[in-house]
Parts: sequence; structure tokens; C-alpha cells
Amino acid sequence: MTVYSGPVFDMAANQFGVIADYLAIPADERDRLLLPKRAVVVSCPIHRDDGSTAVFEGYRVQHHLTLGPTKGGTRFAASVDLGEVAALAIWMSWKCALVGLPYGGAKGGIGVDPSSLSAHELESLSRRYMQEMIPFVGPHIDVMAPDMGTNEQVMAWFMDTYSMYQGRTVTEIVTGKPVSAGGTLGRREATGRGVAHLAKRVMTERSIGLNTATAVIQGFGNVGSIAAAELQAMGVTIVAVSDHTCALHRQAGLDVADLMRHVAKHGSLLGYSEELQCDPVSMLTLPCDVLVPAATERVIDASIAGKLQCRILAEGANGPTTPDADLVLEKRQDEIFLIPDILCNAGGVVVSYFEWVQDLQQLFWEEEEVTRREYQILNRAFDQMASRAKRDKIFNRTAAMAIGVERVRAGKITRGLFP
Repeated sequence: MTVYSGPVFDMAANQFGVIADYLAIPADERDRLLLPKRAVVVSCPIHRDDGSTAVFEGYRVQHHLTLGPTKGGTRFAASVDLGEVAALAIWMSWKCALVGLPYGGAKGGIGVDPSSLSAHELESLSRRYMQEMIPFVGPHIDVMAPDMGTNEQVMAWFMDTYSMYQGRTVTEIVTGKPVSAGGTLGRREATGRGVAHLAKRVMTERSIGLNTATAVIQGFGNVGSIAAAELQAMGVTIVAVSDHTCALHRQAGLDVADLMRHVAKHGSLLGYSEELQCDPVSMLTLPCDVLVPAATERVIDASIAGKLQCRILAEGANGPTTPDADLVLEKRQDEIFLIPDILCNAGGVVVSYFEWVQDLQQLFWEEEEVTRREYQILNRAFDQMASRAKRDKIFNRTAAMAIGVERVRAGKITRGLFP
């Protein structure tokens, strides 16, 4: 019996079950590794611009605090519910452990479409959410970050609200802040850069020429757009992109910088071109060297997995591939190299860690140092995953998650029952 439910949580539980079986974890240890330590549900009332009062449900799930404070983003989306937030927190735990960060996983969110809010309402809701979370978070308890539907400005409001409560500026309570408010250079670009860096590494190892390679990017938000720009700068041709409004395809290549200017001005890809529009589902199965799903969970199911024509699947989003799709992809390992989400998009939390460290020390790094250290950590984790997969003849996702789960389990065994 559990309060967590829904397809995203079921997916996380299913994935954990596969890893637990592979690692032969005893049955009486499994719930303690899977189920979150703490979940908070709050009501967030605000005054709307028309004078009415609206109440939104907010969530925060802290998966485990065994290895350090929890760390994770805050999502503003209409689909947010407790099960989804719990699943994202669980994945964050394995991700942090895989790349060697002293964090447990956390996630938060509000069930709201941010586009339905005015700027004033968005600020009011952001500040109210943080106010409700103050008893449960802190720089050494739970450190927030941006996610879908939130950004640097929302993080600045979070930080300011927490700081007013403390009576002093506490920049280290959140990461992903503007540089002017204690953020780090390179954080906004970190996740997309990491996706492109790892894709380039696999292309190089598989003798795929960058100047002849093609890529498809599903999701043109922060992660997808930066990954597209980085890949294009390497010489890769971006043949298709999409967001929640439309999909665009041009085999000769799209101008990523021009697309980013359009999104900055209009808020989405819609209206960029009528003649370049294509079916967003069919776009996933276009022939390409690199496919980057960078939108949301569960977009690649078994049917789509069987039709993929990419050579590298670089998961920029969290949980974009369903467990039944994994069964298909496992059989296609010789054709498609999977860079699993907990490694592929880990650049964001790696540089968030750097931001937290810099805030605590009040000593800031140059952007080149931030990026160099990010790639160093991603390369080390990639080597460990690849070595494990080759040694045990297992799927890349299994190898990556097994490393993360093993490290969390070792910490719990060493420390005992309390944390």
C-alpha cells in the first residue's frame, strides 16, 4: 500500500525492480531503497489579478538523505502530481550517485500551467510555494533547482523568499539562479551541453563524422535548444525539432539560432514555418544519427522503439523511454547506442552542485573551469557505465542504474537504519 501512483511512478518502480533483481537485493531491503523518505503536499493560495483567490497544490518529495542533502528541480506544469514528483526524485537519486555527487534525490512542483499566469501571479505563486516549503528545506537539507515551467527568475524569487525568512541572504538554498543573484556561469547551458558532449563522444567512438551527421531534437526548451545549438556548432546538421506546439523538418538542415530567436520572441516554435511542419510522432522515427528526446516522460513506447532509425539515443529528458520500449532497445543494442537519462542529462545537476559549492565558499569559477569539470565528471561516469555494461553484457540503462543503486545501498548499509 502506497500513496504514490500513476504511470510515471509505476515506470520508476518497474525500472528499480529490474535493477534489484540484477543486483539480487533481498526483498526486505527493496522498499527502503525505493520509497521516498519524505513527501510534502501543500496548498498555495494566491490573489489573482482580477481580485479572486485561487489555490494550487504544491509538492516536494525527498527520496533519501543518506549521502547528503537532497537535490532536485521544481516543475510547474498542469500534469504534476505526487506520483510523478516521487518518480523524478527517485531517478535523481540514482543520477546523483552515478556521477558521484554528495546528494540524495528530490523533486518538487505545482499543478499549474504557467502560461495561464500573469507575471505578477507567477511571482506570487513562486513565493508562496517557497514560503510553504521553508520548514522542510535548507542548504544542507534540500536544495531546489529549476525544471520544466520554471527558470532563473523563479529561482531568484525562491532564494529571496527564503532569505527574507532567515534575515540574511542565503544564495545556497537554490541553484539555477541568475549570475547576478549568486548563480554560476554555465548553469543554464549545462544540461544541453552535457547531452551534446556525450553524443559527440559516442559519435567519435563509433566513427560517425560530425560534419556528415544528422540529429533530431524533440523538445525545444532549455535542454533541447542548447543541445541543438551545441551539436550544430560541432558540425552536426539538425534536420528536425519540435516542442508542444509543432514539429519542423528540413532535411538540408534547420537554422538553430534563428529558431531560438523565434522562440525567445513568440514563446514557442508555432508560426515559424507552415511548410516545414511535420507530424511530431513520426519525427521521432526519422533517419538520423542522433535522436535527442528532451521533452517529457514516456514519449518512446515499444511501438516507436521498434521503428527508430537513429544510431544514438541521447535521453535529454527524464524518463522518455518506457520499460516496454527498453525491452525492444535492448535487442537493438548493436544498432542503437543508448545514453540513458540519468547520465545523459546529468550535466545540469553536476553544475548545480558546482553552484552550491561556490555559494557556500563565496568563491566563483570562470565558465571554462565549470565546463571542463562538468565534462570530466560526465566522462568518468560514462566510462564506468560502459565498462559495467561490457563486463556483465547488460543494457546501458541497467549498468548506469545499477551503479547508482549500489552506491545508495552501500551508504544505507554503512550508516544503518536511520538516514
